[in-house]
Amino acid sequence: MPRNDALRMSDESPPIARPPSQLWVVIPAYNESEAIRSVVVDLLARDYSVVVVDDGSKEPLIDVLRGTSVHLLRHAINLGQGAALQTGIRYALEQGAEIIVTFDADGQHQSADIAPLIAPIVEGRAEVALGSRFAAGGRAINISRSKRAVLGLAIVFTRWSTGLAVTDTHNGLRALSRKAAERLHITQNGMAHASQILQRIATRRLSFVEVPVTVVYTEYSVRKGQRLSNAFNILWDSFAELFYR
Repeated sequence: MPRNDALRMSDESPPIARPPSQLWVVIPAYNESEAIRSVVVDLLARDYSVVVVDDGSKEPLIDVLRGTSVHLLRHAINLGQGAALQTGIRYALEQGAEIIVTFDADGQHQSADIAPLIAPIVEGRAEVALGSRFAAGGRAINISRSKRAVLGLAIVFTRWSTGLAVTDTHNGLRALSRKAAERLHITQNGMAHASQILQRIATRRLSFVEVPVTVVYTEYSVRKGQRLSNAFNILWDSFAELFYR
C-alpha cells in the first residue's frame, strides 16, 4: 500500500493556493532524484496542487522534495508507471480534483503547456485533452530520427486499433476531467497503460481533443529512459494491450 507523506511534507511549508478548477498534477516517479525537484518547484510556483507517486525508487524521494508543499505517496516496491499513475489519480480524486493533469518527472514536459491543455475541459468542449508533440504547433525538441520513426509506427497502430484520429501516442502529458478520470481506471501497471488509456477513451466514448505541446528530450531524459529500445517496448506494449485488454 502507498504511504501518504503529504502531511509530513506540508508541515515544512505553507499550503499552496488551489485554482478554482481544483486542478491536480499527478507525477509518477521512479529513480528521478536528479530532476524531480526542479519539476515540482516549477509546478508549485504556478499554484498547482501536485502529487508525486514515488514508485519504489531505490533512493526514496522524500529527502529530495523536503521543504516543498508537494503531496508525496510511495509504493513500497516498483510496480510500474501505470500503477503509479492510478495511485496518484485516485488520491487526487479523493482530494476533490475536478481536473487531473498527468506529467512526467524527467523534465521533458513544460508547465506552461498546462493552461492551454486544460482549456477545452474548463470550457466544456472535451472530457480528455491529449498533449501532442506532433500536432500543428507542437514541438519535439532534440528528438532522434529513429525515435520519431518508431513513434510514427505507434501512431499508425493506435489509429488502427482504436479508431481515434490521434497525432501522438505515449505522450505522458494529458488532462482528464473528473468524470474521465473515474471511468478510465488504469489496470496496466507498465508502459502499456498509455495504450490502455486511448483504448478506453474509445470504448467509453469519452470526448477528447489534442492540444499541441512541447516535449524536450534532454540529455538526462534520454539517458534515463528515452532510448530507442524503450520506443520498441512501447510498440510491444501497444500490441499486448490490444490482445489482452
